Amino acid sequence: MFQSFYDTMIAADRWQLVLQGLGTTVLIAICAILIGTVLGCIFALMKISNSKLLRGISNVYTTVIRGIPLATQLMIFYFVIFAPLGLNRLLVAILAYGINSGAYCTEIFRAGIQGIDIGQTEAGRSLGLSKWQTLYKIVLPQAVKAVLPTYTSEFIVLIKETSVASFIAVTDLTKTGDMIRNATYNAWIPLLTCAVIYLCLTLGLTKLFSVLEKRLARSDRS
Repeated sequence: MFQSFYDTMIAADRWQLVLQGLGTTVLIAICAILIGTVLGCIFALMKISNSKLLRGISNVYTTVIRGIPLATQLMIFYFVIFAPLGLNRLLVAILAYGINSGAYCTEIFRAGIQGIDIGQTEAGRSLGLSKWQTLYKIVLPQAVKAVLPTYTSEFIVLIKETSVASFIAVTDLTKTGDMIRNATYNAWIPLLTCAVIYLCLTLGLTKLFSVLEKRLARSDRS
């Protein structure tokens, strides 16, 4: 077994290819979650605004993006929307994943904001704070703590969903495993290697966010 692993992954420095794919996967996930977080904040505020136009735009965005499979969105972005611009495949993948994540973050943040007791808002307004001051100083800090577990799940799901980036020939972790499989005619070692790496990533993030949640909970009690 060890010899088979050596011949498949170590020989010809194929492990470096896996590291490059891992770097691409992590880059896509981090950039996409940052874009998704910004978009989620913007569209969540639009969704709870008093403007019918802003609410309508936000509803269309979340409905369309969440209703179309990610792989289909990725190919539409690359072959239809950004093809005339000649953008790099990696950049297209980051934008596509970011826009997709933004739709889910919108609903996560909206639920978090609207889940805060209305009495908190009323108390802030009674103290002379404006609507936005109340939102920023009272509602949002509580909403952030409330949505953290769901936000963590979105980030973890996003990392796993980067595996379809190979649909537009992005050399992510899954793609490198497939390349090694084609080169060595050995399927189980590169695929299991990629699976273990994905598992370590998700478990590590789960632990990291769990520690963050506990620290936030302790700050509430202190």
